[in-house]
Formats: sequence, structure tokens, C-alpha cells
Amino acid sequence: MPRRPLENLTESMFYVLLALRRGPMCGMEIAAFLERATNGRLRIGPATLYTVLSKFEEVKYIEEIAVEGRKRTYRITQRGVEAYNAEVNRLTACLQDAETIGGLLHD
Repeated sequence: MPRRPLENLTESMFYVLLALRRGPMCGMEIAAFLERATNGRLRIGPATLYTVLSKFEEVKYIEEIAVEGRKRTYRITQRGVEAYNAEVNRLTACLQDAETIGGLLHD
């Protein structure tokens, strides 16, 4: 069975939606949030970031709300919130499986 587009989010995609759950942000603010939130574990370059933002706009997970020169500000939509919540539920189930099946979280 073919997967639906963006059915499972990449780590970068997840953190972009997480950033926008906190409020509207421009691309540079999103990139800085990702790096801070992950203690530097996740860094996202401009090409990857703007590819993610473009895909998210296409599927209506986010919308552009302001443009000042080259600075574009985005906010998450209700559809984006639903995608974020679905991914949180999926990741939670993965962690529960790891704990139940292998006790991997506390070894």
C-alpha cells in the first residue's frame, strides 16, 4: 500500500512544526529554535529548511503570514497541528513498544 505524503515526518520536519507550535516564526528563527531545542544535535541548513517549509505550505500545514523583504514569517495551521499531534502519538507508540518489547529505555 503506498504511503500518503508526509505520513511520517522526518526529525527536521517534526521540529519545524514544534517550533511553530510556539508561535509564528521566520526561517532563521526556526533554524535557531531547532538548534537550541536539541542542544545542537540537530542543525538544519537553509536548503533543507526552505524545502520543508515549501512542502508544508503545499499541504497546508503552515501558512505564510508576513513578508518583509526576504524575511517570511509562518504560522502553523490546524491541519499542521493535527499532523504534529499524529507524529507525537506515533513516536510515543514507538517508545512504548521499545519499553514493552525490549526494555530498551532503561537498560
